[in-house]
Amino acid sequence: MGFLKNITPREYQQKIFESCVKKNCLVVLPTGLGKTLIALMLTIKRMQEFPGEKVVFLAPTKPLAEQHLVFFKKHLPELFGDMQLFTGMVKAEQRKKIFQTADIIFSTPQCVANDLKKNLYNFNEVCLLIEDEAHRCIKNYDYNYVAQQYQNQSQNPRILGLTASPGSEISKIKEICKNLSIEEVELMTRESPEVKQYLQEREFEKITVEFPSEFEEIKQVLLKLFNGYIEEMKRRGVLWGPVSKTNLLKLQKTMIGSIVRGNKNFNYMLGVSACAQAIKLQHALELLETQTLGGFNKYLKDLFNQAAKRKSKGVVKLVAKPEFNFIFMSSNELLSKNIEHPKLQKIEEIIQKEKSKNEKIKIIIFTQFRETAKTISKKINETQGINAKVFVGQADKNNGGLSQKQQKKIIQDFSEGNINVLCATCIAEEGLDIPEVNAVIFYEPVPSAIRTIQRAGRTARLMKGKLIVLITKKTRDETFYYVSKAKEKKMHTAIKIIKEDLANGNKLNFQKKLN
Repeated sequence: MGFLKNITPREYQQKIFESCVKKNCLVVLPTGLGKTLIALMLTIKRMQEFPGEKVVFLAPTKPLAEQHLVFFKKHLPELFGDMQLFTGMVKAEQRKKIFQTADIIFSTPQCVANDLKKNLYNFNEVCLLIEDEAHRCIKNYDYNYVAQQYQNQSQNPRILGLTASPGSEISKIKEICKNLSIEEVELMTRESPEVKQYLQEREFEKITVEFPSEFEEIKQVLLKLFNGYIEEMKRRGVLWGPVSKTNLLKLQKTMIGSIVRGNKNFNYMLGVSACAQAIKLQHALELLETQTLGGFNKYLKDLFNQAAKRKSKGVVKLVAKPEFNFIFMSSNELLSKNIEHPKLQKIEEIIQKEKSKNEKIKIIIFTQFRETAKTISKKINETQGINAKVFVGQADKNNGGLSQKQQKKIIQDFSEGNINVLCATCIAEEGLDIPEVNAVIFYEPVPSAIRTIQRAGRTARLMKGKLIVLITKKTRDETFYYVSKAKEKKMHTAIKIIKEDLANGNKLNFQKKLN
């Protein structure tokens, strides 16, 4: 690798790279273990093998694509090749010209997919396609379209997929492999002997809090309301099987689809309404059990607002119920007495403890909801020496998010130590070049192997780290914690099966199921 500047590949990177030279490869490596360097090594190799041909590197967001471009520029000699970033800001005609002269193009999949559909350029002279965060190569995402066009058009195709976790479903991992024409899967975990020596130890702490008895009373009334709607759906013959949030959302989609296609079945019409209210109550239960009482109360107010604007008859009926009013009044009363979810108090204690051990502390707190991130940030900013900022995705109509410029600024301030705690939603799980942190705190467990692995990968890379998970006893927190553990195990088994399949020269058959 004569062209590599100021970086030396580790043994496992070299080994994975050698596989990628020979076959289309899906590389599964935890965050921070250098997937981008493998992509860079393969870029050099392919461009040497096929002089004059190009490399296209795709990442799901513009900041991520930019990050890869910066990495390549840093570790390649200036004259190695012309590197360009494609974004929607660059006019299509301009992109057409740039594509002709550039050697390595960094872009989002949407941008390239749109250009290919308009025939602005084609892939016949592209010798390598890299798709980062490859677990997104499912369904009809632009990633798949680009990969398909690439396979059809390129004279010398080679594909590299990169991810920290492809998920735990064998069928989904196979789908990713199929969509990217993968011939080999390279998997390493934090526990792999080849990788272990390069990582710092990661301390793990599971902290449980009691679910307050005052909350339990509200929960029981919520459940009574919720079960009323479930019973109604069963009576109407539209609901069978287990009642999870996912199943209710699927059922709602199916029923609405059926009505849109002209099925005016009266039971369906009323079933859709009952399902919509059940989903709202299920969400309220999740907020009460696992988030903050303030967030729960704000959600109830939102429902009152929807009713006032007569958004739907169902929500008008829901908020008119005496039980709903009891729930709302109870949460108001508790908040007026300054009673909050015990996790908030616990977070404050953890931050103070970590701060007392290390003045230059850097921590990321992950939570599912923006509202919770705001509440946590406000609470811990009361601690002396703590400067916390909320780090969320881009703004949309309903809630103020952060522009990419603001996100960049926060990451820079975090790197420089002006901010020492980030209260982040899922935006900070994937890709983004967030500096090493001393501790990652999960405000709640997430029932997803992909997201758990990505969150945890933010610590214990270059320095010792800590992973702390908060769990409210006797709530869905406990279930989700064990679900994500089981899924991670299942992911490793699934990848092993697929590796064996590919090694035996089998075409990926979609029948093989995990036990």
